[in-house]
This record gives sequence, C-alpha cells and structure tokens, in this order.
Amino acid sequence: MPVSDNPFDEDIYLRLNPDVRQAVTVGAFRSGREHFERYGRAEGRPWVRPESVVRDRVVMTGRPVRQVLTAPAAAVDTVQVSPSGALFVVGWVDDAQDPLESIDVFVTSWSVSFDAATLGRLRRIDAEGSLGRAARHAYGYWTFLYAARPLASGHCSVILRLKSGTEASFAVTASSLDDHEMRKIVLAHLAGAAYFGNPYFLGVAAIAPAIGAQLVAFNQLLTRRALQSPYVERFGAVGRRYRGSIIVCLYGKPEFMFLQMAMFARQAGIGDYEFIYVSNSPHIAEALLREARLCTRIYGVDISVVALHGNAGFGAANNAAVPFAASARLLVMNPDVFPYHADFIARHDAAVEGCPAPQTDLFGVPLYYDDGSLMHAGMHVEVDRLPHLGAGARAPTQVLRVEHYGKGAPAETARFLAPRAVPAVTGAFMSLARGWFERLGGFTQDYVFGHYEDADFCLKSSAAGRTAWLHDARLWHLEGKGSARLAQHEGGAIVNRWLFTKTWGQTVTRDVIATAPTRLRKGAGRRG
Repeated sequence: MPVSDNPFDEDIYLRLNPDVRQAVTVGAFRSGREHFERYGRAEGRPWVRPESVVRDRVVMTGRPVRQVLTAPAAAVDTVQVSPSGALFVVGWVDDAQDPLESIDVFVTSWSVSFDAATLGRLRRIDAEGSLGRAARHAYGYWTFLYAARPLASGHCSVILRLKSGTEASFAVTASSLDDHEMRKIVLAHLAGAAYFGNPYFLGVAAIAPAIGAQLVAFNQLLTRRALQSPYVERFGAVGRRYRGSIIVCLYGKPEFMFLQMAMFARQAGIGDYEFIYVSNSPHIAEALLREARLCTRIYGVDISVVALHGNAGFGAANNAAVPFAASARLLVMNPDVFPYHADFIARHDAAVEGCPAPQTDLFGVPLYYDDGSLMHAGMHVEVDRLPHLGAGARAPTQVLRVEHYGKGAPAETARFLAPRAVPAVTGAFMSLARGWFERLGGFTQDYVFGHYEDADFCLKSSAAGRTAWLHDARLWHLEGKGSARLAQHEGGAIVNRWLFTKTWGQTVTRDVIATAPTRLRKGAGRRG
C-alpha cells in the first residue's frame, strides 16, 4: 500500500471523511488534526494516501474524548413564592437527546435542588415552534414545593443541568404571591396542561412522584386557616333537640338557600329538623346571613350559619358544621338538592326507624336529573388502566374512578331503586348516624376543594365494618348548579384522583382486578 511521509493534511482528511466533520460540529470527536497527531502518529500508523481512504466511515479510537458542551435551548418562565413557603417553577428545555437531570434554584437566603424524576413534564407547543420541531417530546417542565418556612422573593438564579453535564443558567426574579393565589394558579396550571396522550392518566402521573404530596400538604395549611374561629349565627329556636341536622355546604352562591328552604318547608315533619349552612366563601357571608334571617321568618325553619375564613373544601366544611348540630342524625346535602316526593322526610324517617343500625349508620338515596332520568343509585369504583405499549414488561398505569349505578336510566328502573348495600354513596346526599361519623373521624380533610371525599368516607366506613346502603327516599339533584366550577377546581380534582388512588388503590385492586380480563403473554394460550 503506497504511503506518504508528508505532514497531516486536515482539509483532505475531513473532505474524504465527512462523518468526522459532522462529528466535530456536534462536539463528539476531537478535530481531525488532533485525532491524527494523538492516535495516528503515537501508534506508528502511516498517513494513507487519499485514494486508499475508505469513504463514509468513522473510525472509533477506543479512547475517551472531551465533548464540546453547549448550553441547551431552554427557558424559565416562572419562579413564584408565597409567604408560607410555597415555590412554583415553570419552564421548558430541549432535552430530547440529552435528558434533564436536575434543576437548582438559588435565592440570597435559600436554595433548592429538584431531581428531574420529580418534575411534572408536559407538552409545550410554543417550545416546539421555537425549536422548529414537531417531535413527540414533552419539553415543558414544572414543579411545586411546600417548604413550610418563609422563602424570600427577589433576584434568583436557576440552573438546568443535563445528564451530560451541560448546564443552562438563567437570572430571573422570584415574585411573591398570596398563599390562596398560589394555590389557585398552580391548580389551574395542572388543569390546563397538555400532554402527548390521555390527560386522565398523565395528569395524575405528572404529580405522583412528588408534586401531589406537596400540594396536599400546602392545602392542609390553608384548610386549617379557613377553619380557625368561624363566625356562627343562629336564627330561630335555641337550645332545642332535633330528629336530624341537615348540613349544606355553600360555595359562591347564597341564593340556593332560599330556594331550598321554599321546597323543604312544605315537608311534613320538617319542624323536627334544623338546617346548618356552612360557607366556604367569605364574600357571601353577609348575603347568607340576610337570606337565613328571611327564611326563618317566612318558612319557620331553624337555621344556623357557619361562615369560614376561606375555602376549606367540602369535607372540612361539613366537619366544621357538626359541632353545632343539635341531633344524633346528620344529613349532608348539596345546595342544589330538592325533595322529589312530598313525603321525603317521612320516607327518610321510616328508613332510619325501620332498619337495623348497620343499614342506617351510612346511607344514600336515589337522585334524579332535572330531565327525570336517574343520576345516582349508589356508587362503585372502577380501575382504569393505561397499558404499557413499549418494550419491556411493565405494569399498566392504574387510576381509580368513581361511577354511579344507573346513571341515565329511566326513573322507575326497579333494580336500581331497591334498598341494598352499595360500595359508596354520593356526598350530594348522605344520611349518617352522628356517633358513627365521629367514630370514623368525619370526612378526610386532605382532599382539595371537593371530589372523592364521599367515596373515601364510604370505603373508610366499609373497612371499619359498616357498608353504605341505599334506601328509596328520592331527591332531585341539579348537578353542578350549586357552585361555580373554575380551573383550579379541575386541578384540585386531579390531585384528589391521585390521592384517592394512592389511598385506596391496593384495596380496590384486590377486590376488583381479580375479575378483570387477564393479559396473556405471547404463546401463553393453548387450544382445547
């Protein structure tokens, strides 16, 4: 083979080895001259004449080489803190080829490092446009932390570190938000996130590693504050004992009190019941007190109003009303629920008095939509599964979902109306023995705003030996009309779905999945 003793000709080398030129551009190899000088001459290899070089081929040296690192395309959109120590970070990073490893946040008096595995990842269409790519990659990232200690706002440095060691640094301002505003913004962000796939699963999956627990802890703080020293005013008789206490949780709409009183005041025996309205909206307290005063004068009902300092959520608000109840029977009811029959109270009392305690310690009733179709005849829990379609044997992602028996069925479908034990009943109406309710500790207050507290309580009751029942004392339910539904409530529902699955997933899986179809491996089935 002809050889040359001439010095290394870099132009010829790169021209005949275009892959090397590309490699140099992306920083994967040393320059052609350094490559030859270090490895070619050191190993006594001669310089091959151009005509003998094998084209379109990269020769690997087998030795480690230094990469030329360049900062990835990235952005930090938001760094926000609250007085109680909540931290919210949002941005995006091009880590499709070189995965994100961590995010470090530095402020003068504090710092925190987030492992990439704990971040929520989501689709960012704006980043896809900026990068000029339509790849199915979640460039967006976000995280939330409740530090439970003051975090100063102001000048902030954020460092994004990739697996390769590449870093991108940003100087931003950490702005300060009120605690309630922080909760609203973070939950709205969660509700509005876009994904490559089913948001039902991916929203829950995004918060499962760490964010979910942080949001629950932060919400617990706000719930405790909302429950401190509520304002309570009584209208009507004082010092009486009642057959039952009807507890109604209000949010945003005081006008449903007057309508509900007009409907229930016609019921025979309503004088043996008191109403307790507990408000999660401080701004409606004055209107609520005025309505209660009018209802007592016009309809002759006894009403207590419990006004909270903030939105404590459905479960905590109902718990807060119980100490003011003057009876041994609690009826938890939504503001948009009304009697279906003129003798609802008589039917309810007949169930309480005529059935054994295990059937009345916790029960619900059939509820109807305004078009006359059945809305609720008890509830059951479904296990939704998102199968893993990639390589490797991985269990499917599972999320619990609560559904209503008979939803949409004709009004008189007998099999749904028969008294029977059911896995759960809706919090739109629950009748409870007060002693049993208090023994179980009331509703779990970890859930954000509302959703899943009712099913959680029913499963808690079942685990303690009392299964929920359904008795035929019907009600109308104008579902969703009794309160305003905003983006933060949708985000809260995602957090609650995660928490409910985390709390009850193994229990429900043990009882439900055994009857589900089995996924067969290839070759596992046999004929005959």
